[in-house]
Amino acid sequence: MDQADVFWQAGREPGHQVVSLGVAVALTAVSIDVLLAGRLTLFFDLCFMALCLGLATLVRRQDFFLVALLPPFLMTAVFWFVALVARDAVADRGDSLLQAIVSGVATHGVALGVGYALCLGWLAWRLHRESNGHIADELSRELSQPTG
Repeated sequence: MDQADVFWQAGREPGHQVVSLGVAVALTAVSIDVLLAGRLTLFFDLCFMALCLGLATLVRRQDFFLVALLPPFLMTAVFWFVALVARDAVADRGDSLLQAIVSGVATHGVALGVGYALCLGWLAWRLHRESNGHIADELSRELSQPTG
């Protein structure tokens, strides 16, 4: 198997599918956590961080920008949904919608920061590996051509 064909180095999924998968997995993690614990716990944080890394792994090169922006928007959208459906899972029942969203993002800010760092770091690593591969291919072609 060629090194460029390894699935965790070269994702092939279109950006819109990766975003849909991210939303589905994040809401699934929220559902499981709220059903089991009644609120969002470390389980959601770990799922979110793994999800951010997974999305950066799956996306194709053309859609890096979309996934690079996804983690903060994904977490905000998840907390917006949770604040609408089960506000007491992220904030006090009497808090406003905006206050519950801000409270949720602030409470789980470490997971957002780590997940975002994992996502951006993996995308940067993939860019680095890809650019080194192209440079090495071009250099080997140049060196193999006869001069004369």
